Amino acid sequence: MSDYFVCPICGTDVSIKAAVCPECGSDEETGWSENTMYDGIDLPDINESNVQTSGSILHNKLFLCIVAVLTILAIIWLYLI
Repeated sequence: MSDYFVCPICGTDVSIKAAVCPECGSDEETGWSENTMYDGIDLPDINESNVQTSGSILHNKLFLCIVAVLTILAIIWLYLI
């Protein structure tokens, strides 16, 4: 029988006598589950994310349309010179 098992979180070989995974720190009480996989990463909460409102999306589209029209006019102007 093997003296090691694979950590279900990070995939490192862990001794069966080890209390925690030497690579990611998972253990029986706090970490042998998929729920704790991203606990150590400082991910933003959903409420903190940069969610665009419909107004800001409309402003972005308007800006892109203006830039597109000005680009086309500049190309036409350069072609006529």
